[in-house]
Amino acid sequence: MARMHSRKRGVSGSTRPARKQSPSWVKYKTKEVELLIVKYSKEGLTPSKVGIRLRDIYGIPDIKLITKRSITEILKERKLQKDIPEDMMALIKKSIFVRKHLEENKHDQPAKRGLTLTDSKIHRLSKYYKKTGRLPTDWKFDPKRASFYLE
Repeated sequence: MARMHSRKRGVSGSTRPARKQSPSWVKYKTKEVELLIVKYSKEGLTPSKVGIRLRDIYGIPDIKLITKRSITEILKERKLQKDIPEDMMALIKKSIFVRKHLEENKHDQPAKRGLTLTDSKIHRLSKYYKKTGRLPTDWKFDPKRASFYLE
């Protein structure tokens, strides 16, 4: 499949093994993993960083195999989910940093194009999240107020 804003094809990545059950060498139970997820999300880690930490420190290869749910589903159940999804937040941060860069470097044309592409990704993603109910229907990305999302 082609990239969104270029004609490049990309390289194929590795695929996960198709497993239905947790590996036999994982010694953590469902409750323990859920408590670790809640602990790390209360510390302020994003769901992807929680998964990376559980993989690197605790040796848990896949949360879904152990708990039968994803990290975001567990956080949603415990009412610890953020208002704005993680991927949207990353795009908003990128947009803020590019705007800050453009204030100092007004003639940076590649950065202007990158900002346009990033903003279009934000609008496309917000349309999806409004349709699925993850964002309120009246939510609108405002670049002037975007720095409030970082706090």
